Amino acid sequence: MTNKNVVYVGGKSIEFELQRKNVKNINLRIRSDLSVVVSANPKVPFYYIERLLQNKSGWIFKKIEHFSNVQKTNTKKEYVSGETIRYLGQQYTLKVREAEREEVKFYKGYIYICVKDKDDHKRKEKLFHHWSRGKAEEVFHGSLDRMYPLIEKHGVGKPVIKIRKMKSRWGSCSPHKQSITLNMELLKAPKACIDYVVLHELLHFKYRNHNHQFYDFLTVLMPDWKDGKEILNTEVM
Repeated sequence: MTNKNVVYVGGKSIEFELQRKNVKNINLRIRSDLSVVVSANPKVPFYYIERLLQNKSGWIFKKIEHFSNVQKTNTKKEYVSGETIRYLGQQYTLKVREAEREEVKFYKGYIYICVKDKDDHKRKEKLFHHWSRGKAEEVFHGSLDRMYPLIEKHGVGKPVIKIRKMKSRWGSCSPHKQSITLNMELLKAPKACIDYVVLHELLHFKYRNHNHQFYDFLTVLMPDWKDGKEILNTEVM
């Protein structure tokens, strides 16, 4: 059951979506679209949830401001010198140079797009997307090679990796196709976060649902998995 609610704190309002679920703890999330979501057991009184939001109001407003600022910097790329590119958890400044050999490369802490015509937006975009796709293939398969040995002895076959842009998920798995699909946007995240998503999807070949067995096993294999999840939810768009 889901419904919309509002709580007032010091003259400000916090609109939030309340999801009544069979969970032990009250879970508070700020989505990248600036919406606030609370998950709580049906037995938890509403006034207790209001009090929690009031106590957490400083954190909530800070996260909303953070996501708002990130959205401003994540507008459509023009691929011009001075823009920032997020890659593996770091922000890099983009430099565009005219050159006969067209390529994208790292050099002395910058990402360069070398292109024959600096004003050809479509060409710059195509070159960058091609580079990003190649890096995603390299990084994601590297993550699978690191994470798969943790689960291999538990009867899980090594899946193939597919990559595409996804609106609301970092990853998904298809047991019948023996494949894992990863969000292209994961390339912006630190490698530890990518490892968390890959391991998470690998575990779904053993546990289809997010039950206590799933999370207990995940914690055994990756004790700090919540840190990676937190970074994905709050810092990576």
